[in-house]
Amino acid sequence: MERRLIYKSIFILGVIAVAIYFTFPLNKRINLGLDLKGGMHLVLKVDTTKFRPEEKRDAVERGLEVIRNRIDEFGVSEPSIQMQGEDEIVVQLPGISERQRALDIIGKTALLEFKLVSLDLEKLKQAEEGNVPIGFELKRTQEGELLLLEKEAVLTGESLRSAMWRSDASQFNEPVVALEFNPEGAKKFAQITANNVGRRLAIVLDGKVQSAPVIKEPIPSGEAVITGRFSMEEAQDLALILRVGALPAPMYIEEERTVGPSLGQDSINRGIKASVIGGALVILFMAVYYLIAGIIADIALILNLLIILGLLGMLPVLFGTSATLTLPGIAGIILSLGMAVDANVLINERIREELMSGRPLRTAVANGYRQAFSAIFDSNLTTLIAAFLLFQFGTGPIRGFAVTLTIGIIASLFTAVVVTRTILEILINIGWVRSLPMLKLIKQTKFDFIAKRRIFYTLSLLVIITGLLAFFSKGRDAYGIDFAGGQIQEYRFRSLVPLDTIRDSLRELGLGDATIQQFKEDPRVVLIKTRGEKNSDIITNKLKEKFPDEDLEVLRIEKVGPIAGRHLKTKANYALIWSLIGILIYVAFRFKHFNFAVAGVVALFHDVLVTLGFLAFTNRQIDLLSVTAFLTIAGYSINDTIVIYDRVRENSRLLRKTNLYELINLSVNQTLSRTLLTTLVTLLVVIAIFFFGGEVLSNFAFTLLVGFISGVYSTIYIASPLVLILSRKNIK
Repeated sequence: MERRLIYKSIFILGVIAVAIYFTFPLNKRINLGLDLKGGMHLVLKVDTTKFRPEEKRDAVERGLEVIRNRIDEFGVSEPSIQMQGEDEIVVQLPGISERQRALDIIGKTALLEFKLVSLDLEKLKQAEEGNVPIGFELKRTQEGELLLLEKEAVLTGESLRSAMWRSDASQFNEPVVALEFNPEGAKKFAQITANNVGRRLAIVLDGKVQSAPVIKEPIPSGEAVITGRFSMEEAQDLALILRVGALPAPMYIEEERTVGPSLGQDSINRGIKASVIGGALVILFMAVYYLIAGIIADIALILNLLIILGLLGMLPVLFGTSATLTLPGIAGIILSLGMAVDANVLINERIREELMSGRPLRTAVANGYRQAFSAIFDSNLTTLIAAFLLFQFGTGPIRGFAVTLTIGIIASLFTAVVVTRTILEILINIGWVRSLPMLKLIKQTKFDFIAKRRIFYTLSLLVIITGLLAFFSKGRDAYGIDFAGGQIQEYRFRSLVPLDTIRDSLRELGLGDATIQQFKEDPRVVLIKTRGEKNSDIITNKLKEKFPDEDLEVLRIEKVGPIAGRHLKTKANYALIWSLIGILIYVAFRFKHFNFAVAGVVALFHDVLVTLGFLAFTNRQIDLLSVTAFLTIAGYSINDTIVIYDRVRENSRLLRKTNLYELINLSVNQTLSRTLLTTLVTLLVVIAIFFFGGEVLSNFAFTLLVGFISGVYSTIYIASPLVLILSRKNIK
């Protein structure tokens, strides 16, 4: 065997060994995102209106530190807390199951104040009539008693040293929170109690009176007790946040995505099932259609997935950040595997052409890889540019897609160009492969695609205009909560509950216009979509009250405020637009004709707009996963277009006297089998995801299904003829 093959084999085995090392054990190397394993994702907006401009960032940083300390004491494993923009904090809590408890711990300002209660009954009566005296405020206790408090606190939580919960015999063993002041606070508390024996001292937390005991005697110990009919957990949590300290400013939940562990596990199970079925179909097709070459391509695909996982597991070593696999990340892997299939199909079709020209096997293999390389390189690099821009301008889910797509492109280039060729050359060298028979379902065609361009342009315009009219007529309803704001609650009942009964319950809350959906796979699961700021807990509590025997399980809660919705929409638009600009610039530079680039990008817009229209026709809303699918479609579609462009460039050098009209027609016909086969193979995976991936991935898979079919159509009937229309001379 040749020495170069030995070196290449050693290098490939080394890469495989490294990939295996950084892949396994899988559960320790790669973290699952919250959408797969369950947990909470919160975007907290810090209210900095009371701060001067130079104090705003300091308040946010102090708030972040307080939240981090609270979560650390709460005991969440591997939380993520970081700043976003100027006044937002992003909190991710993997595997959390006590949603409301976590929200209370994170969101409570925990401003503790001690305020003296007025003894003047006349002033109290005056306040009850609406005339609150200056320097006082009227508050109601938990028991409903009205108290007139001095507005100025005599002591605050800043003087606390510690707070612990305990059972108090004097309170019938109910949990209470015991407070211990620091030396300065204890001295001040002793003075307050000594000077106000017989008066009531209200303990106020975040503006609410927890208790207002009478000061019976001076308390020199520097200790106080908060009572308030707490449960044990409430007392524990109150003690926790008081120990850590108050937030420097109020915070509001601008965005929440909570996925229950059972739904996360269901997403994993369905995702694995869909991937296994789709992958098996691809492997089977390649092996049957391309025989030996197909089996080699299948080996490369398996190695490709291994290398992707290995590179994800290597991220902590390379960049100090752990890899997290999410649903959009899986989309990136799907696209990269599709591109790997595309590369193998392109190479095999090139080798077939060489063999049909009568060239020896070794020469045919060498020429096939050489001729296919430029198209493979261009399409992968174009997608890589788009992925880089998506990472720069996208939000969390889109950036996750960009990361896995980038890793997948690197892996697919290596396996398709290096691994398959090495295996094939070794088999030829040792005499195990003497020929490469392949099936051929699509014979060489001689269609005049360009002649019918006006018909197809008219058809495309009709579809796009009709789709856009349907989309814009929906207004805000065309968008999911990611972009329009609102809430999604997903519940599982123990038995089948009629939707009309659920709607009647929601109507009592003023939510009669809510969207209610029942899933075919499990009719016990109900999805409720609402607009506005109605608290999801109100809906949950109402359903539990209305259906007490149904053992209601909260599977998912998503809430996006209007500001966050606009922010996500803007970032998604930027990501899409800049990625298309990047593709435009590279294609124009690579093919030295701006017409090629314009035609390619017009085809991409065509595919996105056609898909948008079909989503509107089928009453599917646009969300972040839809945008991720649009980006996947754009990356896949440009591959098809570049393959044809590359063949036009090659033919223009070989057939210098042929005009552009004939060159384009010839190139489209020569690459037609590759275009159709690649799309067919990739659609096998998408169809598997659509039917077996579950409701969470249904919208994503449907978008890909429409987009990939549109991509084949636009490559042949939009992008290719458009080059001719934009050009006024032959390509030399």
